[in-house]
Amino acid sequence: MGFLQDGKWNDSWYDTKSTGGKFVRSTAGFRNWITPDGAAGPTGESGFKAEAGRYHLYVSYACPWAHRTLIFRTLKGLTALITVSAVHPDMLSDGWTFSTDFNGATGDDLFGLPYLRDIYTRAMPDVSGRVTVPILWDKERGTIVSNESSEIIRMFNSAFDHITGNTLDFWPEAERHEIEKVNERIYDTVNNGVYKAGFATSQDAYDAAITPLFDTLDWLEERLSKTRYLMGDNQTEADWRLFTTLARFDLVYHGHFKCNKRMLKDYPNLWAYTRDLYQTQGVAKTTRFDHCVRHYYYSHDMINPHRILPITPELDWSEPHGRD
Repeated sequence: MGFLQDGKWNDSWYDTKSTGGKFVRSTAGFRNWITPDGAAGPTGESGFKAEAGRYHLYVSYACPWAHRTLIFRTLKGLTALITVSAVHPDMLSDGWTFSTDFNGATGDDLFGLPYLRDIYTRAMPDVSGRVTVPILWDKERGTIVSNESSEIIRMFNSAFDHITGNTLDFWPEAERHEIEKVNERIYDTVNNGVYKAGFATSQDAYDAAITPLFDTLDWLEERLSKTRYLMGDNQTEADWRLFTTLARFDLVYHGHFKCNKRMLKDYPNLWAYTRDLYQTQGVAKTTRFDHCVRHYYYSHDMINPHRILPITPELDWSEPHGRD
């Protein structure tokens, strides 16, 4: 996970010495919004109108943040409107690459470039920051719309509805306050919590992350004993933001990130809930467990220096979930 400084590549990991061993996630650098008429969104500038064929999504199948955007692209009927390129699961000294010697890695379908960082410098030659996925690219203006997954899924949720006629709403106005409260806790202690535990370089930093993670999983288990989804009978963005972490939990985070107090399958409600979401039409096709296992165990040599790929738990994702 290197970074660009004034457009130059630096192969350096996160600096945890200055934070007492704690992993601190960088903020996204591109925060524009696609809107139905091209007007400016909550952040960024105007000029990004929702149009069929105009936008391209760069993802990693391994990355939970990018996975969110693939799911929303599917659920909102945008697969024919927004094209996709998927990076190779290995993230080594050159960061994310467009190598194609792994099933599902597509290469760069727009420009044929070798590295994901080249997409950033194409948008801004002197850019500084981490080279992350997802990236939402505007083919017309030749720049990055956004690299913030939580905002990309909200664009996908509504900006193209007048084109697709798909009015599924995962961000209903009446529930936004409660969704935001749930999102905040899940982001801090689960979505980012597994990384704070896994990338910790001191015992104190690990201990500070691991307890809130399992406290929240216990809280979710209890919450989901009463409702099918986090907000009730209908799926919302809170479910999909949580799902992409849960889908990787037993295969990766339990072992690789030392989140091993319990496995997801030890939680009856959470495990059934995760299968319920996975079995939603189209979601399985966005989920590549082979990319997940390969990426984390092979790329993070500071955690797994010999790059040994483990035998993984046998999980039956097609098992009936019983949450209808």
